[in-house]
Amino acid sequence: MSTVPALFRHLVDDAAMFPPGDLPLAEAVAAHRDHRQAAYADLVGPFVCTDEDLMKVAAEAARVGPTPLRVTVVITGGAGGIEPAVRYGDRSADVEVTAVEVRLRAEDDLSRNALRVVRACDDCLDEENAFVEVGLDGAWERALDVVADAGYAAKLRTGGLDAALFPSEDQVAAFITACLDREVAFKCTAGLHNAVRHTAADTGYEHHGFLNVLLATRASLDGASQDEVAAVLASRDGAALAARAADLSEEQAAGTRKWFTSFGSCSIDEPRHDLTALKLLEAAP
Repeated sequence: MSTVPALFRHLVDDAAMFPPGDLPLAEAVAAHRDHRQAAYADLVGPFVCTDEDLMKVAAEAARVGPTPLRVTVVITGGAGGIEPAVRYGDRSADVEVTAVEVRLRAEDDLSRNALRVVRACDDCLDEENAFVEVGLDGAWERALDVVADAGYAAKLRTGGLDAALFPSEDQVAAFITACLDREVAFKCTAGLHNAVRHTAADTGYEHHGFLNVLLATRASLDGASQDEVAAVLASRDGAALAARAADLSEEQAAGTRKWFTSFGSCSIDEPRHDLTALKLLEAAP
């Protein structure tokens, strides 16, 4: 039986090769194998790499072996890059492509770009899923409509290497509400390493907490207003947030994770240590 509670199972996608972690490819693949064999393995989701690195990741996975590496592929070249990555995964014995992630290009009408992306996905996806990063500028809700109509998932960038890449709690609340209104599952990426909202000591950036996002999603599902969802996202009270999370039933946890599927993190240990400190996860031996 898993020691990882349902609310956190496969929550953290392993993006160790991405900034600010930037772990070298061979080290990242080896570390992922170690995480997948640890007592907390059920916390860890797929390995994340770009389409440019997919072949090299497959070669390293073959060297480390013995089982295929489950990967989510970040497409760097727009809609045209989706099919080559998926077809490579179909042919490879060393990687299993579980999903692709595609960022919409900045356009006056993002929905046109979204339409190109979902059509490309329709042409080649089978068991794989697609996460479309819509951003929060321009007519992003129209783009989300396109994603919803096609039955794919959304992706939200919650941080990065610049303060401008960190959306406010009101923006994140609007995104969560919009996704749930349209029955669109979503994941998050960047800036979400820690469980609870905080101000980074080194940069002064306001970081969202993944526990905040989980509970904000649950609150929205339970009928909270967008302002109330934003208030959950703004909370810095780790003990109170942990108590709310611990009180969720298995059914509530599963319902939350049906919509907030995961987040990408360049560190597996930071989220794990935070959950352990909040007594939401057993300490690894």
